[in-house]
Amino acid sequence: MPWKETCAVDERLRFIAAVNESDESFSELCRQFGISRKTGYKWCKRYEQFGPAGLEDRAPIPRSCPHATPPEMLDLILELRKERPTWGPKKLRARLQTLGYEGVPAASTIGDILKKHGLIRPRRRRVYPPLVPSPIQPPEQPNDTWCVDFKGHFALGDGSRCHPLTVTDEVSRYLLKCEGLAKADEASVQPHFDRAFREFGLPRRIRSDNGPPFATAGIGGLSKLSVHWIKLGIHPERIEPGKPEQNGRHERMHKTLKEEATQPPAATLSEQQRRFDRFRHIFNDERPHEALGQKPPASVYTPSPRPMPREPKSPEYPDTMTVRKLDASGRLQFGGDNTLVTRLLANEPVGLLPIDDGVWELYYGPVLLAQVTLKSKELRLQKVR
Repeated sequence: MPWKETCAVDERLRFIAAVNESDESFSELCRQFGISRKTGYKWCKRYEQFGPAGLEDRAPIPRSCPHATPPEMLDLILELRKERPTWGPKKLRARLQTLGYEGVPAASTIGDILKKHGLIRPRRRRVYPPLVPSPIQPPEQPNDTWCVDFKGHFALGDGSRCHPLTVTDEVSRYLLKCEGLAKADEASVQPHFDRAFREFGLPRRIRSDNGPPFATAGIGGLSKLSVHWIKLGIHPERIEPGKPEQNGRHERMHKTLKEEATQPPAATLSEQQRRFDRFRHIFNDERPHEALGQKPPASVYTPSPRPMPREPKSPEYPDTMTVRKLDASGRLQFGGDNTLVTRLLANEPVGLLPIDDGVWELYYGPVLLAQVTLKSKELRLQKVR
């Protein structure tokens, strides 16, 4: 008998055996078993994947769905969506049920219907920061890198809390700032940095962890404070998450600070600040440092030759980059499309460096923000790998 789709499994096994053992061509074997070459290849593939079980008849794929949404309900869903374009599937479903309609499909089905009929706009892709911070640059001389962190906050005698802000020069270990703050926010921190810049000049880089106010989880890790640094010509440098050893010299200073200036804590914030000031004097001018040949940091540190400018200014870019100015909402317009970058950079210039056909790297000053792809006049920003 010719082999039909309803043939028994043993007949199909005989065909597989013939394919493996016979010297006949595949086309001739298919002719002998009364099947097409397409069917023969199908049974061979199923047997290779599932063994004899793959040769059993499978349930036919229905050409119609008995659970398909009736045309009348489909029209109701589409009409209600057009009346309420901001309503999502859950709200549409609840409203139809409230109106007394029966057989209202699930919210997921309504969502599929809206997508199919073009009534859901796909979400614009978000801007993602790079997966890893910029590489840590080894400093060679004082003011190449300043290290900053908050030594863990603690309670004072009056019940208030002290957040010690510390800034050191990595090469000389000089303790530039040790300030007890009531809050660890940008408004409290920036004035102390500006005073340090006026007193000691500008560093080339400031190294911090990835937490506020120094950095955020936003694009490029930018915060309001780090944008201010970039406008002053300073490169924000972030350690990798979970690797405090990349700021190990600064962390070691914190251990000494805790032992000599916070145990026990002072009664008030002003009294605690006097302790910090005394500690800073001893640490910089008297305490020998083994890594400096038993010299105190003050004998090695020299102020930066880069003075703090009167006004911060936007970064400039090399001729290899295409420069675009973000609008007042922080959106990038490029290639006939636009997308949100970050409101932190409203009205600021960014640089686009071409790296491939239709692909650019997006920078703000020295900081890599994201990768820009322009395809069919659609602008996309995505995380950098």
